[in-house]
Amino acid sequence: MHDLRRQALESGKTVSKKAKSRSSRTSSAANSRTTSQAGSRHGSDDEEGDLSDSTNWSINSIDDMLALDVPEDASESWKQELADRMEEIVDRKRSSAQGRETTLAQYVHILMSHYAFEDIQHKVSELLPAFLKSIKAENSEKETCLALRAIALTLITTPSETIYDAIFQTLKRTYTDSEYRSVKAVAIHTLSAAAIYGGAADTAIEEIMDDLLEIVESDGDSAGAADSGEVVAAACEAWGFLATSIDDLEDKTEMAMDAFVEQLESSDVSVQVAAGENIALLYEKSYTEREEEDGPASGSDEEDEEGFAIDKSHIKRYEVYRQKHQLEQTLAQLATESSKRITKKDRKTLHTNFADILNTIEYPTRGPRYQKAIDQETGLRYGSRLTVRIHKTGIMKIDKWWKLHRLQALRRILGGGFVVHYEDNEVVFDSLPIMIAAPEARRKK
Repeated sequence: MHDLRRQALESGKTVSKKAKSRSSRTSSAANSRTTSQAGSRHGSDDEEGDLSDSTNWSINSIDDMLALDVPEDASESWKQELADRMEEIVDRKRSSAQGRETTLAQYVHILMSHYAFEDIQHKVSELLPAFLKSIKAENSEKETCLALRAIALTLITTPSETIYDAIFQTLKRTYTDSEYRSVKAVAIHTLSAAAIYGGAADTAIEEIMDDLLEIVESDGDSAGAADSGEVVAAACEAWGFLATSIDDLEDKTEMAMDAFVEQLESSDVSVQVAAGENIALLYEKSYTEREEEDGPASGSDEEDEEGFAIDKSHIKRYEVYRQKHQLEQTLAQLATESSKRITKKDRKTLHTNFADILNTIEYPTRGPRYQKAIDQETGLRYGSRLTVRIHKTGIMKIDKWWKLHRLQALRRILGGGFVVHYEDNEVVFDSLPIMIAAPEARRKK
């Protein structure tokens, strides 16, 4: 597998206007929520290797996400450690909640940092029931979050065509009924990972998307987490990840756009950005490659605002949003947000992300981090310049929103171990089958 991969490489709170107009319906879950590192979407991911951070699914920004990495471990000592941890997970007798937390954290950390298919495949049938016991019992917030993460990591390491059906109800019940909002958010992300890597049918994926959209529309209330930015952001992010697996989103676009446009007015930056990225994805997916029956592009060369020819290799298939002009105004305001009530870091996040999103709404064939600057060698625009460095092998270009959604979802699961899995784990590579250019090759010609 490693050789094959080498060959391939060489080639806070959300309150929308609707919520503000109705009375607060904060659930008892909110009142009993404990403060934890996993509970904050703004917690740092800079130390993914730290076991104390193994419950954290948050990514502060695209730049933070791309900077994550784990140190290389040339020894094989982790294999024995993993074997020991699996035995402890399966044998729950005389184990304490704190002991299980430590064991699960170590299991999660090892699976993030190493591709362990051969090491765990024979134990999956015993591990999953143990994880589900921890989730159902919910003895502590941390143990439950770690067990959920363990399921996602186990499935991305050893994908299955049948496991989803066996765990779906438990995961849905967890994000609906858990007393902890952080657990709800992690359960939502785990459910989306289980759907993709655990064998959910397309109809099941679409049903999950409908449930997630209801969470977004209700500002978290349908999941027992009214006005929880953490839960609504998780629902937006999971919806976007699942949407990349659906070829035709036309029938879902109208309701989804209404929900995500409303969340642009959220007071939680993470919700605003997640909603905006889904809007960009919906516009991108409304265009597909021009086919023979579409005929050639019109003779008159359309130009953008600076006189450059507009890409006509793709064609618009349907209308995404009727009030496009109003949407563009909202996005432009977010891209230039100057309110002092927002932290400097959050203002920068809004400016960077919504400038990208607005650009895509205006020109749907343009992806994230599209730069209009001219390459002096080619005379053309640089285009999307969002890249991921894969060790010294090369650079992966993220020039489409569907790629960014998948990259972010994989990063949430794998953290700093993303590159390790991208090189060795065929499932991860197939999720982002992007040819990678060597850095020096990009400078030639």
